[in-house]
Amino acid sequence: MIRIAMIAHDGKKADMVSFVLKNKELFKTAQLYATSTTGTFLEKAGFTVTKLLSGPVGGDAQIAAKVATGELDFVFFFRDPLYRHPHEPDVQMLMRMCDVHNIPLATNPAAAEFLLKGMIADEDTDI
Repeated sequence: MIRIAMIAHDGKKADMVSFVLKNKELFKTAQLYATSTTGTFLEKAGFTVTKLLSGPVGGDAQIAAKVATGELDFVFFFRDPLYRHPHEPDVQMLMRMCDVHNIPLATNPAAAEFLLKGMIADEDTDI
């Protein structure tokens, strides 16, 4: 089962829910993890989610730890680049962990769409 972390800044939560609903068949069969508020939005949309702490109080760090310990296959983090976030060091650390551990990270819907296409192609070719 594919393990995916879902995070969205407040201004991007609607985009995240829309993206997941658009690709619901794939996400219904994945094990989803999310920061608290993003997870609540996804639950309301009908998905089963393991919720962690809210991003500003450690949720980003919890997801980074899961990346570091090999517990996640993908991270979808819809960031809002036009708003300053008090937990930006945690965001940077999460992105660094994805790079260090070679975990695919999509930070916007366009990148996420391409990542999904790659995931589907891998499943079709049994790579």
